[in-house]
Amino acid sequence: MFTVEELKQYNRHLILDKIGEEGQLKLKRSKVLVIGAGGLGCPILQYLTAAGVGTIGIIDHDVVDQSNLQRQILYTFDDIGKSKAETAKNRLSRLNPFIEFNVYKERLTKKNALSLFEMYDVIVDGSDNFATRYLTNDATVLTDKPLVYGAIFKFEGQVSVFNFKGSATYRCLYPTPPKPEESPNCSEIGVIGVLPGIIGSLQANETIKIICGVGEVLANKLLMFDTLSMRQMALKFERTKNAEVDKLEEDYEFFCGIKPIGKEISLTDLESHKEKYNLLDVREHWEREEKHIGGQHIPLGELTNRYQEVISEKPLVVYCKSGMRSKAAITLLKKKLSNDITLVNLKGGFN
Repeated sequence: MFTVEELKQYNRHLILDKIGEEGQLKLKRSKVLVIGAGGLGCPILQYLTAAGVGTIGIIDHDVVDQSNLQRQILYTFDDIGKSKAETAKNRLSRLNPFIEFNVYKERLTKKNALSLFEMYDVIVDGSDNFATRYLTNDATVLTDKPLVYGAIFKFEGQVSVFNFKGSATYRCLYPTPPKPEESPNCSEIGVIGVLPGIIGSLQANETIKIICGVGEVLANKLLMFDTLSMRQMALKFERTKNAEVDKLEEDYEFFCGIKPIGKEISLTDLESHKEKYNLLDVREHWEREEKHIGGQHIPLGELTNRYQEVISEKPLVVYCKSGMRSKAAITLLKKKLSNDITLVNLKGGFN
């Protein structure tokens, strides 16, 4: 059951109506996989650890960057450059030494998703891109696991629970992904620092409700929250034929419109051979004003209507802050321009 120290650790749950010893034991015996140890992952992991979820898996291939510290509150300045998954585990173990952590310092891919999900009771999505969200959805359907979903955008967030006892799935709500140029992530457009804490905490709450069997789970509902107005609303939706999945997609980036880029070049190599290339900056105007490495400037959002302006007599290096918008730009230009032009992505972006 519980040791004396565990009884002390979980006292406020043990005396809580609807949780008590039975609910706490369910938490102790449960296994939860958290995808991502970033903005959403930090509060999810902190509250699930504090609540006493017995086994927590953390999958994240990334390392701590200084720009993360504005919202990813598990990390400190001294953690810059360290593995997020490993650093999170070390810090969380100090919060609750009675938890078993499984650390996966790798990307979630179609090769590992099904085998990983089979090992856990609940999957919590703290990812920040559509390719991973669709992969996660499909893998939870195929392994019959409930999925606790969260997403953030500037000042707004969403929370829902998918595939819970036959409920609707992510594909019921979003049958097709948005165009890459319409879905920048927070590294490109920013996010208010407290928002991941709010949304991640709500995801942890839904996870605890699922495990303990209490309350009304956010299945077939999408909770939307706006930090600027403090308004929230719940949108109801139903399970559709899109919920049926019989296999994983061959390539989720391709499915989301981000085709394999092909050629890439590092900033160092570009600076050594700059005369060989034309440059295209697809960042916003204010980013361009702060600093740039030259070349033509057409923001990604304007490229659909201005692609004919692109100078193409030399191989074209497309750049942005992180390399994501430039990938989307190259995907768009491949559709619009002649195959004669060589398109090259600036690897890692210009930060």
